[in-house]
Order: sequence, then structure tokens, then C-alpha cells
Amino acid sequence: MAHTGIWLFKSEPVTYSLDHLKKDSVTFWDGVRNYRARNFLWKETKVGDLIVFYHSNAKPSAACGLAKVASEPKPDPTQLDPQSDYFDPKSSPENRRWYSVDVQYLCHFKRVVPLAEMKQDSLLKDMMLTQKGDRLSIQPLEKQHFLHICSLGEIDPAPFLS
Repeated sequence: MAHTGIWLFKSEPVTYSLDHLKKDSVTFWDGVRNYRARNFLWKETKVGDLIVFYHSNAKPSAACGLAKVASEPKPDPTQLDPQSDYFDPKSSPENRRWYSVDVQYLCHFKRVVPLAEMKQDSLLKDMMLTQKGDRLSIQPLEKQHFLHICSLGEIDPAPFLS
């Protein structure tokens, strides 16, 4: 899939919610420990890329707002910290395996867009999130999916598109 400049990032709201990001304004997106998600993050994200912020393992799991990539990919320091939940003993300063970016808050949707609704929507049927077994925490979004999710979330995406 070609780089679209639009992503879906998942986070469990009990760990880090869109409300947390709004309060912080910018955060370091650490803890990605899946190689496919890491490769999207490390090799394809660019500063300014748009993000649909998605709450997973929530009631309901749902797209809840927008953010953007605010830094170039960089090594995730938690991989080298034995006190971190994201410590990786196979990583070393010379061989870092995991990467991260800074993420900046843009807005909340006026209404959250539940996963169950997205799965029923024919315009989103081929989106990675709605596919059975595709559980990546970072995944590319097609522009038409992004626009439709924004519409369902009752926001105008035009100010965020370049």
C-alpha cells in the first residue's frame, strides 16, 4: 500500500486516552511492539501525517478524534529501560528494534464512531480496522475512509488536510 499520509493509531483509554493527549498537547508514542506496526511507524510516517485516534478495549471501542505526527521517527527509549513495561532485552544501544514518533492533539469528534458501526458501514468494509484478525495498533488509512470517519464523527476535516 502506498503512503497516504493518514493513519489510525490505537490506544487503550485506561492507558492513554485522547483526553490525555488533549491535556498534554503532544506526547511520545512509545510501546509499539509489533514488527508490522513498527515498520509503518518507522519507515512510512512523516511529520504532519494525520491520525485518527482510536480507543481500543473500550466501551465502546471507537474512533474518537484526530491527531497528527509531530516528529520524525526516533528510537523508543523504553526498549532499553529495564524498569519499563516495554523493555526489550534483545534491543541494545547499537541495535535498536523499536521506534516512536511524537503525536500532537488536533480535535475530538463531536460524536465517537464505534467499531460496530464501522463494521456495518459499506463504505468502510475494506478498511484494515474492520477486517477480521487485523489488530495492528498503527495502520494506514485510505483518504476516503478518513473522510467518511470524520463525517460520521461530525467534524469537517478540511482544516486539517493540506
